Parts: sequence; C-alpha cells; structure tokens
Amino acid sequence: MRLAIIGLVLLVAGGVTVATGVLPWQEVAVLVERVAPILGFVVAMTVVTELVSEAGTFQWIARHLRRWGRGRGVLLWLLLALFAVLSTVFLSLDTTAVLLTPVVVTVARQAGLPVLPFALTTVWLANTASLLLPISNLTNLLAQHSLGGISPAQFAQLMWAPSLAAVLVPLAFIAVVFRRELRKSYAPAAARPVDTPSAATATDTSLLVLSAVVLVLLLPALVSGVAIWIPATGAAVILALMFLIRRPKVLKLTLIPWSLLLFTCGLFLVVEATQYLGASVLLGQVAGQGSGFVELLRLAMTGALGSNVVNNLPAYLVAEPLAGNPERMAALLVGVNAGPLITPWASLATLLWHDRLVRMNVLIKWKGYAVFGLIVAPLTILAAIAALAVAGPGGLFG
Repeated sequence: MRLAIIGLVLLVAGGVTVATGVLPWQEVAVLVERVAPILGFVVAMTVVTELVSEAGTFQWIARHLRRWGRGRGVLLWLLLALFAVLSTVFLSLDTTAVLLTPVVVTVARQAGLPVLPFALTTVWLANTASLLLPISNLTNLLAQHSLGGISPAQFAQLMWAPSLAAVLVPLAFIAVVFRRELRKSYAPAAARPVDTPSAATATDTSLLVLSAVVLVLLLPALVSGVAIWIPATGAAVILALMFLIRRPKVLKLTLIPWSLLLFTCGLFLVVEATQYLGASVLLGQVAGQGSGFVELLRLAMTGALGSNVVNNLPAYLVAEPLAGNPERMAALLVGVNAGPLITPWASLATLLWHDRLVRMNVLIKWKGYAVFGLIVAPLTILAAIAALAVAGPGGLFG
C-alpha cells in the first residue's frame, strides 16, 4: 500500500509536469514506447514466478538442497547461495527477494542453523547477482535498450567479469564473518517438508511437473534474442490456463503487481522531467567522464551513492545519459545494482526481502545491516570495476 501511495503521488507529480508543459508530450510518447515492453515483461514474469511458486517448484528444490547439504551447514549455505544466484540471474532480483527468502529462512530453521547469514546471502545476492543478463534487473533492461538493443549474449559478454566479482565478494564476507555459524552441522535424515504459505497447497504433482517444464522451456527463450515480453507473456498465459483447470482459486488480480506498476510509471515520469530540466548535466560534474579505472570507479560510486540516498532506479535513470559507451554503462550498472546494500530503500528487492522476514518473525536491525553494507558495498564495487577494467571491452583481456 505504501508503494502504491508513493507511486500515485509520483504519477500525479509527473502528470503536472506534462500538463504544465515542463515535460513535452513528445518526450512522454518516446518514454512510453521505450518502457511499455519492459513493464509488460515485468508483469508477465511476476505472474509466471508466482504461479510456479504456487505449484511448489521452489519448495521442491529447497527440500532437495537440504538433503544434498549432507548435514554440513557450509555446504547447505553454498547450495542455497547458488540457488539465489540462478534465481536472480534468470528470474530477476525481485523474484529472489519475494519467493526465495521464505524458503531459505525455513530451510535454515529446520536445519537448526542461524538464519542471519542465510538471510543476508539472499538479499545481497538478489542485488549483486543481478548484473549478468538483461532480465536480471529492470535497470539492465533499460541499459540494454540504451546500448542499441544488444542481444543477451552480448550483454553477458560485457558483464560477466564484474558480475562474477560482485557475487564472490559478498559470499567471501559472509564466509569470514559467519564462519562459526556456517561450520555447524545438522541432521539431514530429519528432513521435513518446507513449511511455507504455498507448501500446504503444493500437492498437485501434475501441476508441479507441468509448471517446472514451462519454466525450463522459458529460460532459454528469454536469452534467445526474441523480445523478452513475448515468451514471458506466453508462459504466463500457459500457466494461467493450467491453474484455471487445476486450481482456479489461485488466479486473482493480486497476481499482477499493481503497486509496482504504479510506482514505476510515476517514477519514470518524474525522472524524465528532471532529466529534461538538466539533472543529468549537474550529475555529470560528480560522475566525470572517461573509461579509465578511476573514471569508471567514480561513475559506479556515484550510482551507488544515488541508489542508497534515493533508490537505484531513479539513480540509474538520471545517470544514464552519462554512460556514453558500453564500459561506462557497465560501470553504472555495477553502481546501481551491486551498490544498494546500505539503506533499506536503496532497492525495491531489499524492501520486499525485509517484508518477507517480518512476516516470518525474523528481526533485522537496519543499523547492523547498514554497517555491514558500508563494508561490503564499496569492496564489491571496487572488485567489480577492477574486473571490468581488466576483462571489459577496453581491458587487457577484453
């Protein structure tokens, strides 16, 4: 509800800028043409992931991961971290925050392991692992369009090195800080069904298998180069028809992320107006120019600072005109994707993650979260930019 209210205020403010002529209608038309397919993809993928979760797919995977952990806490943590990375890369960071968080917390509790390192792993990887593919993050989709609509393979070729660094640094930090907790063992033989809100209804084996098949077929389609909203919409329609036959009560209007849509549309309008008034020019005084290591780091840190002060989406939108080549665009994405680890509002995924934790009676102190983030975020950005400078288009191995 709060997100919807903020979105409504932003939408009204954006409408005022259009009505008063501050933002010309022509610019609004260009904006709509750019973001409409992206928002269509976001809606379709939200429906897909929600229905796949309702079918019990995430819970099935979690049960097997607990068994594959073989009673070793560190192995279970690594398996869940891998699950979080794959979920973020192929299904987006918000999916990881919303659907994977309850599963990870429940698995840790049932194994008798401390929840905190598992919860932090989930939210940090939801942000930092969202660099590899366009579909991993809304900012990536916007960047892909700005880069001339490059293919997912070309995008991954640009981002693989900073993406790898952005995953390894948070994991290394958690492995060191929580080494005692992760060394603990558990009894895999005492495995029980993962008790999540969806688990009680995930008894339809046919629906589980069919949903998993749809998901497996969807993933390569999303990176095939076809406009991503097409396979995502097709998968959403197929899953909706399956649930209409097997479990029609699941199909509700709440499957569509109305609050997110309202917030995003309002934010796009307001940021577009600020750009038209010269906000990007002013920011350029801070972000600098050039494609050397120092200049790339400067741009990434600017994006990270903007993300933690406001939010990563407006931080990206305002700074986007400053990324004049693929290397600088990659650096900006490092800042706005891997940098929002300090404040709770830095990314929507962090807020969604915290909401899930509150519902499960897991208490996270924002002060402690910020202290950890002040250490991890700069280290992650530094490592990712170093990897970009070495393996990027203009690097030693680019």
